[in-house]
Amino acid sequence: MNARREKFEKSERLCSTKLISGLFENGNIFYTQLFKVVWVKSPTKLHHPAQVAFSVSKRAFRLAVTRNLIKRRMREAWRKNKFLLYDSLSAGNNQIILIVIMRGESIPDYQTVEKSVKQIITKLSLSIRATTEVRRQKTEDGRLPD
Repeated sequence: MNARREKFEKSERLCSTKLISGLFENGNIFYTQLFKVVWVKSPTKLHHPAQVAFSVSKRAFRLAVTRNLIKRRMREAWRKNKFLLYDSLSAGNNQIILIVIMRGESIPDYQTVEKSVKQIITKLSLSIRATTEVRRQKTEDGRLPD
């Protein structure tokens, strides 16, 4: 039986305007089929391995009901699959903050959103592992990490 608690707590949500503005100034960006993801390693100590925010453009989806539906689907897919990312972050003792921004102009079904969230988690894990390896090599070579 799976003993994981699949919750999306308040402390896992990215709410700080300072962190969000810093994220857009210094963040790494990548894209999936549905989303734009901006992420950066956390400058502060967090309670969880990651803090995340979800955004849907008012320009693409005029009705708040529609935007809320999409954000609910995004949050649910994240809640169900975040343990994949948390395991890799905990193994490397890393913490990140990220924002997931909806790119499309049609309402995706849950299965499509979940597939895209899994892609996000995979890409994040690979990106974080790569940046950690680069830092490790720089410190071994005697150079200071950036």
